[in-house]
Amino acid sequence: MRKGEETRTRILDVAEAAVLQKGFGGTSIEELIAETGITKSGFFYHFRDKNELAKALLNRYIENDERIYDEIFSRARDLMDDPLQSFLLGLKLLSELLSDLPNGHPGCLVATICYYERLFDREIQEINRQAALTWRRRFRGMFDEIFAVYTPREQFDVDQLADMVSTVIEGGIVLSKALKEPQSLPGQILVFRSFVKLLFQPVQQARAAS
Repeated sequence: MRKGEETRTRILDVAEAAVLQKGFGGTSIEELIAETGITKSGFFYHFRDKNELAKALLNRYIENDERIYDEIFSRARDLMDDPLQSFLLGLKLLSELLSDLPNGHPGCLVATICYYERLFDREIQEINRQAALTWRRRFRGMFDEIFAVYTPREQFDVDQLADMVSTVIEGGIVLSKALKEPQSLPGQILVFRSFVKLLFQPVQQARAAS
């Protein structure tokens, strides 16, 4: 990695940690400059203003989330041909990954920007919106495959069901931080996994299990 790229990455790393801890409004360019040890002109060489920094942070966060989802659910699909079993395994792998974070999940930049939407321009708001829609499409595709093989015990709007994956994760992040219980997030994912498993379990089999 070239020196300029290393500096840019360092700024983004420090900025992301600060924004997740204090919010975007509570994070100043001056503290980022002090923390990274660069000059003010050096900072503005990489980012024209705070809005451009926010855009870079958000895009990087979304790309990283997508990479993690790709890796986890592709691995699950390689191990399980059945779409339901593959999805359930993917949720279990995701829960295990999040359980390995010693201090819990640091927070979600997408959610942070939603909370303080008025601080950002329409371009960043639209990037945030598209991220949520991308997650919906990803999990909608998985549920469509499941619905093609299994009949659910209750009828749901498939987009709403797909959105539940994101709401469980985002809600789990908030809950774990509020309670200071890092394992709340992976636990919530496992509860959602049980819900999906029961949703597609035949009625007679569910009665026998109870």
